[in-house]
Amino acid sequence: MANDGEWDRRSVLRGAAVLAGAAATAPLLSGAATAVAGSGDADALFKAGKFEQAGRAYEEILKTDPANLHAARRRGHVALLANQFPDAEKYLKMALNLAPDDKDANYFLADCYIRQDKLSLSAPHWQASGDEAYAKWFAAVSGEAYQIHGDIARVPFQQMDPIPLVEASVNGGPPKRFMFYTGAPNLGMRASVAKEAGLSPVASQKIEYENSVVWAHYGVLDSFKLGGIELRNVPVGWSSTESGADVDTDSDGLIGTWVFYHLLTTFDYAGRQLILRRRTPETARQARAAATRAGAEALPLWLVREQYLHSRGSITGVAGSGTGVVGVNFGGRGEMAAVVFGDTAKRLGIRSDYDRPIGTFAHSHPAVTYPCYPKEIRLGKAAAKEIYCETHPEAKLAPFGFDVSAAFFHCFYKPYNVTLDFTDMNLYIARGKAT
Repeated sequence: MANDGEWDRRSVLRGAAVLAGAAATAPLLSGAATAVAGSGDADALFKAGKFEQAGRAYEEILKTDPANLHAARRRGHVALLANQFPDAEKYLKMALNLAPDDKDANYFLADCYIRQDKLSLSAPHWQASGDEAYAKWFAAVSGEAYQIHGDIARVPFQQMDPIPLVEASVNGGPPKRFMFYTGAPNLGMRASVAKEAGLSPVASQKIEYENSVVWAHYGVLDSFKLGGIELRNVPVGWSSTESGADVDTDSDGLIGTWVFYHLLTTFDYAGRQLILRRRTPETARQARAAATRAGAEALPLWLVREQYLHSRGSITGVAGSGTGVVGVNFGGRGEMAAVVFGDTAKRLGIRSDYDRPIGTFAHSHPAVTYPCYPKEIRLGKAAAKEIYCETHPEAKLAPFGFDVSAAFFHCFYKPYNVTLDFTDMNLYIARGKAT
């Protein structure tokens, strides 16, 4: 699927063929999400990351103009950011009643359904959004997906760098070494691991990548076990060359955001482990209590377009500082603590070394970044001063319709433990090992 004429970066990430080190920005699905008359104030609030205020402003628009497609779609999107599913469904269905073929509204509603494990309901909306592979994949999943067995798992890191690895069992087999990265959506694995597990694709997609051809395959895994937690009936992807060989051999597979948002997940970098618990109101309460004892504040957590995690943070240079929505990425690879987007580095006077360009990939696209050293980057009470980062001047500041000045990565979190609570949509970050 193409987005505004650009190659769809999600295709390769779904099959875990390519892992981006530095995040670039992703275009909207279509041009239909631009502002319309009467929605300027609401759009300004949304662009500034003031989502609750924006949501109320879109509601006011709809009271006087119930046929306003943009306001209905955007109000549904605001709800989806915070996993407020009843409101998301209400307003996205309102948008589709106004424009049944609207690709963005169909995309958001499909995402809304998969977050609730209503996979069959998502299929026609993936189809309408132009994603045939996803439509076939989720239509083929029968029974309850992501069945959770066990209450808690403490999974030690087998290594921290250059990529964090943990051990997991696939269909009851011997331990495999999986990396994790929340910049990717689904659980993925090497083609040889999928073959060993007896997997057959229910959908496949041919992708031309770096002057070669990669096949992304989608299926359903019976069992995926991480320590004391087992997930059953799990959507899974894998990639292969045209000959069927493995594409990526750095690890046996990749654990993406979809696995983590089914659980109360702690990325305990300081303790070098993943802590995974069932997501319940009680475990969410315990997470809040533990964060309070550790002196961590509850930061907002927003989930954007399948897998992209965001919160509120700040970045400072000699010419000032900016506080707003930032990307938060866990796992993956890369030596930088953050990537600074667009003109942010120049605007804030962040020391940058433009004589040393870095040729890299961002969301599987060629990109050029440069070393930079902010005076401080901060997420809640967690901060790093004069730490190595990279600036990506060509990145868009508002890839999802709202400004994102920077994204924090793997190296920033090493002194900390971070808990993601997808029940109340909060992020807690505290120094030291998790208790």
